[in-house]
Amino acid sequence: MLKNMLLLLTAACAQLGLSTPVAHAFPDKPVRIIVPQTPGGASDALARIMAQKLSEKWGQPVIVDNRPGAGGNIGMGAVVASTADGHVLLMTYVGTQAINGALYRNLPFDPVADFAPVATLATLPFVIVGRSNAPFHTVAELVGTAKNGRVTYGSAGNGSVNHLLGEMFSAGAKVKLEHVPYRGAAQALQDLLAGQIDVVFTSLPSVAGQLKSGNLRPIAVTSARRAKAFAQIPTVAEAGLPDFDVAPWFGLMAPGRVPREVILKINTDVNDLLRSREVSASFEAQGAEPFPTSPDEFGQQLRADALRWGKVVRTSGARLD
Repeated sequence: MLKNMLLLLTAACAQLGLSTPVAHAFPDKPVRIIVPQTPGGASDALARIMAQKLSEKWGQPVIVDNRPGAGGNIGMGAVVASTADGHVLLMTYVGTQAINGALYRNLPFDPVADFAPVATLATLPFVIVGRSNAPFHTVAELVGTAKNGRVTYGSAGNGSVNHLLGEMFSAGAKVKLEHVPYRGAAQALQDLLAGQIDVVFTSLPSVAGQLKSGNLRPIAVTSARRAKAFAQIPTVAEAGLPDFDVAPWFGLMAPGRVPREVILKINTDVNDLLRSREVSASFEAQGAEPFPTSPDEFGQQLRADALRWGKVVRTSGARLD
């Protein structure tokens, strides 16, 4: 009798567009947010801010679990293989979710079809950085140096956002920057500081401390607008490339089989936090802008960006096994 009543209640709620008992029960155990990158980058920083606030909101531990490797594919694979109940989430961004499908030949999963978009968290500009003693201070000076000699830029590897931004910049400025791939953005930044390469296109949170200490020099941010917390850094568009506008999104995804009711609950709770003054301030301190959307809007964004970045990958010629 009780089972039949629950089934009837679930059906009635679905017809009325209300949350079902499944959503009301979530979460009933600790939640893991898998970050497919090493600690210290933008994904990790935003995930930790959100994990703390969701833990307080849900009354359950929300644990950040870093699973780096293979351009994010190891962490993504772990999420796809997890129990599809919403208790394992993926902290993702455009660099893995929208690019890897075009970049890798033999992925065991589809970065678009096998995941359920849950909630966008933020958009975040990247920044072109050089050493504090670099011979160039501006985009114009960087372009001039490249036209008159050799300028190298490091990335997290072939096909990474760092790499593709360099390709986009080179095409827009009509210069040739020499790409030097690394196994991660952290290694590229280490060699930048050591004087082995000239510039890196990287996320603002990953170099915020180095910029504030003066160890690295900001050249320009890649978004159309300046970052609020780094308003002194001009945009690439301001420097003469008016159509240059890249501010990658970051967000949470789940295995594609997670119940819709659970996805909607997480989305509602995340969006409530994104609109709070405390989370907004924490994100802005990282150079990020809160970006609340619905799961359907997130899905549309992902599909559009998979097409957009797929074209950039193919133009660059980058392919990985």
